Amino acid sequence: MKKITIAIDGFSSTGKSTVAKQLAAYLGYVYVDSGAMYRAITLFALKQNLIGDDYLNREELIKQLPDIRLHFEFNALTKTAEIHLNDTNVATEIRSMEVSEKVSQIAEIPQVRKKLVQLQQQFGKNKAVVMDGRDIGTVVFPDAELKIFMTADAKERARRRFLEFQEQGKDIPFETIYENVMQRDHIDTTRADSPLIKAKDAIEIDNTHTNREDQFHILLQLAKDRIAGRV
Repeated sequence: MKKITIAIDGFSSTGKSTVAKQLAAYLGYVYVDSGAMYRAITLFALKQNLIGDDYLNREELIKQLPDIRLHFEFNALTKTAEIHLNDTNVATEIRSMEVSEKVSQIAEIPQVRKKLVQLQQQFGKNKAVVMDGRDIGTVVFPDAELKIFMTADAKERARRRFLEFQEQGKDIPFETIYENVMQRDHIDTTRADSPLIKAKDAIEIDNTHTNREDQFHILLQLAKDRIAGRV
């Protein structure tokens, strides 16, 4: 059977990772969460006191980039590939609000993007990969057979994150989350290096009013069409 590369880009909290995992599991493909990679470097910067509420030591972070090792390991219990930072599983730590608030600043550093793009391209060199992020279809895999660009209303995206945090027992005000969503959108779409834009040949999916099951079947059919050569 023909193997393809599936690139899923879009705004934060549009469910990119969820549907990417679903597709990878169904197709037997490798799933790579590029956002987790940026979050891991952000966590590293926080632990090294290289970033805070009012500072970012870009030069020192860039100098320490060669010391940062990232890889994914499959967890048989959760049935997901979890990211490891310098041999430590940080899959849970990188989902904190503190990391969310800082990740867009780290992601706009060209040297960080260069390091991670090279790693991502290595992960997908044999195709049969589903990867989600901000620049997968435009920079990482510009020749991907299927490119998806996901979007949704900002308040709906903030509501989804608010509910996720509540389920985790985290009491974070909705307005704080909404402001973070808006800030990340602004940084992601206006940064000089690899801004979040829709690739010319990407299919846009607005899932403001679409549930996860319906969204999965829409994307699955698109993938099947390309695998079968119908498109």
